[in-house]
Amino acid sequence: QVQLAESGGGLVQAGGSLTLSCAASGRTFSTYVMAWFRQAPGKEREFVAAISRQGGRTSYADSAKGRFTISRDNAKNTVYLAMNSLKREDTAVYYCAARESIWVVPNAYEYNYWGQGTQVTVSS
Repeated sequence: QVQLAESGGGLVQAGGSLTLSCAASGRTFSTYVMAWFRQAPGKEREFVAAISRQGGRTSYADSAKGRFTISRDNAKNTVYLAMNSLKREDTAVYYCAARESIWVVPNAYEYNYWGQGTQVTVSS
């Protein structure tokens, strides 16, 4: 099993940047595909980005392409989400998720472990 803890959320102005971190503890971090999801008030949880176990493959939602970058440091058991050119519509609780698989997938139901989330608020 793996425990996940997000950090780095906060209030940022539109056009600004923010980097989220997700620290993992428990079983070997490098055996997990990692992903970021987000959920805005009144909306369903949606996929943001995912990264393969060794970081060689990434996948992004259309809304994140060109603005967000997912990365991981297996030596530090941490996955990151660097967010640039933030928009008001990026406001949400951001969740880190993990699945013990080789496949990078965008579906929330295929991720077994979740963090508590970190709030990102983008003001105009």
